[in-house]
Amino acid sequence: MLISTASFAALVIFLIGALVWWSNPQRGVNRAILVSSTATAAWLACLHVAAYVYGRHHPGAPAGLVWFKLSCAVGAFVPLTFLWVRDSITAAFTGPSIPWYVRYGPWLLFAAVLAGLCFTDAFIPSASSPLQRVRGWGYYAYIGGAEFLNLVVLISSLRSVKQVQGNARLELEVWLIGICSVQLIIMIAMTLNTFFRAPWTVTVQPVAVLVFDAGTAYAITTHRIFEAGQIARILVRWMIVVAVGALLGGLTFFALDASLASPVAFLVAIAVVLTCDRYIGSWLDQRFDFFPQATAARRAAFEASTHEVRLGPLERRFAEILKGWGQSEQAVVVSGTTIAAVQEALKLAPDNPALETLGRIGWATPERLGREKHTEGRAELGDFLAAHRLGAAVLVRGSSSVVVCCVGVPASRRPFSYPQVTQLLELSAILQGPLERAHLAEKMQHAEQLATVGMLGASLAHEIRNPLVSLKAFVQLLPSRYHEQAFRDKFFVLMTDEVKRIDRLTEQLLDLASPHAYSAEAVGLNAVVKAGLELVAPRAAEAQVGIQLRLTAEADRVYTDPAAVKQVLLNLCLNAIQVLEGKPERWVRVETLGGVDAVELIVSDSGPGIAPEMRAKLFQPFQSTKSSGFGLGLAICRDILAGLDATIEAVAAEPGAGATFRVVFPCPR
Repeated sequence: MLISTASFAALVIFLIGALVWWSNPQRGVNRAILVSSTATAAWLACLHVAAYVYGRHHPGAPAGLVWFKLSCAVGAFVPLTFLWVRDSITAAFTGPSIPWYVRYGPWLLFAAVLAGLCFTDAFIPSASSPLQRVRGWGYYAYIGGAEFLNLVVLISSLRSVKQVQGNARLELEVWLIGICSVQLIIMIAMTLNTFFRAPWTVTVQPVAVLVFDAGTAYAITTHRIFEAGQIARILVRWMIVVAVGALLGGLTFFALDASLASPVAFLVAIAVVLTCDRYIGSWLDQRFDFFPQATAARRAAFEASTHEVRLGPLERRFAEILKGWGQSEQAVVVSGTTIAAVQEALKLAPDNPALETLGRIGWATPERLGREKHTEGRAELGDFLAAHRLGAAVLVRGSSSVVVCCVGVPASRRPFSYPQVTQLLELSAILQGPLERAHLAEKMQHAEQLATVGMLGASLAHEIRNPLVSLKAFVQLLPSRYHEQAFRDKFFVLMTDEVKRIDRLTEQLLDLASPHAYSAEAVGLNAVVKAGLELVAPRAAEAQVGIQLRLTAEADRVYTDPAAVKQVLLNLCLNAIQVLEGKPERWVRVETLGGVDAVELIVSDSGPGIAPEMRAKLFQPFQSTKSSGFGLGLAICRDILAGLDATIEAVAAEPGAGATFRVVFPCPR
């Protein structure tokens, strides 16, 4: 027949070699695989022609015997193409050259002797026929010589594995698995065919070559990096699952076929097979323990996202998790609302296309960039990875943020395999959610700060205008009364005090408006509260609300951020002032109370209090009973304080008895 297993395998293997070469013609390994695939395809094509001619004409047709001998002669050189691929992986030789011929000249001569032996009468005597096969001593010498060549390839490749590191070692291990497996199957099939003359021993050879040649070529040339150990464990796992499932499914079908209809028995058998795949596969996954680091990193990421809400510490914590996952000395996690923001954080030039390229391809390793064609931006991305000694980098886009996760080269110096890159993508997707929420929280916090500044602006303008009026009056009197020493002394004192007051108010207002990365330090709570109330006082006076200050905490040293205390105090006081509009009794009380391990800040008012239905969702975003505002103030207060190990709660009170909020700050050690 025109189409056979051998011809189909030859065509597919040649096409695979051509595709591998086309994917990156500049890479030496790809060129060597094209040569190896062409030689293997030629061997299989000769086998096909020999079988076709031998079967078409009478038994013993000399043309068929010639093609069979030609296939054996071509097959003698195939192991040497494996050596070429091996040397391309290890970068020992990039192609035929004088050193290459000096090193492998004896093996080329040996393969040529084996090929020449195939055309002698000692290989297959002319008296041989399908009915009475005769094999000469040369046939057995050819098999022994071919096995010896394969043994040389195996031993030399094993030695090379110990001499190389990184991606070359990984590719060489995968190549060894492929060539050893296919050569072992072919030699076993040829030996069985010699003694038992079973037709299936001839059919299995091209199938084995097709499977292992295609799989191995894909594994060492595709951008998806595979590790030999992982491939072996996965293959063993699936072989066990398939074998057990087929055995139990077959037994179930034959046991039920006699008592039930065949379709029903078949469906039950399929259910048994699927059950085996689920339970036995899960059991084997636990036994093999494929990716223990990924499970631990996933758990740590979820735990970190529940205990940390600030962006900076969250990125640093996630970087530590990735360092442990990748067993590397460094890791980088950077997020931003745009790629430009991330690029600035990574200190890349605005016109550097590295991150744009990473966003387009999703993930990158030095090995992937080396295997694929060099296109625009890949060189810059490769330089970025090399400059920072990174083994893998991924970019994940969210609805309003971009996250870049980079992991350094592992301590083992082995490259990240594709299953590991998949884990990194999964971890990055897990990290993206908390980081995006942290960005949104920062935006909400800044928006709330600006709203607070806007609310205080008019009142502070009046507060600032009073000292300016005094200064203006003194300046107008200065020309006529400059000679009076008492006037000059009074003027200088007044000018200094009023300017300091204006400067202090404007500094606090600007400090309140600017976004903060809060960090805890030991501060005096009473002084911070007094400074914060200077901003509230004009607004309270305008609304005719009395401020009652009771700083009873004698030991007021707390571990917090002064700007955070002012932000929380302003939010609580301004909320209280707003709810007091129209009330006959209007006051806001601010107290500090000392404790054993903490100091409390209590803000209470004479307002209507908190409705019972609002108490459960009081600190959730967008919960408000006011006609204006977004209901973000208390939620932002909670997030700010949580990042500083402080707490805030609403003290239960009778309806109509006002609202009381307690903020507890930790004392410094």
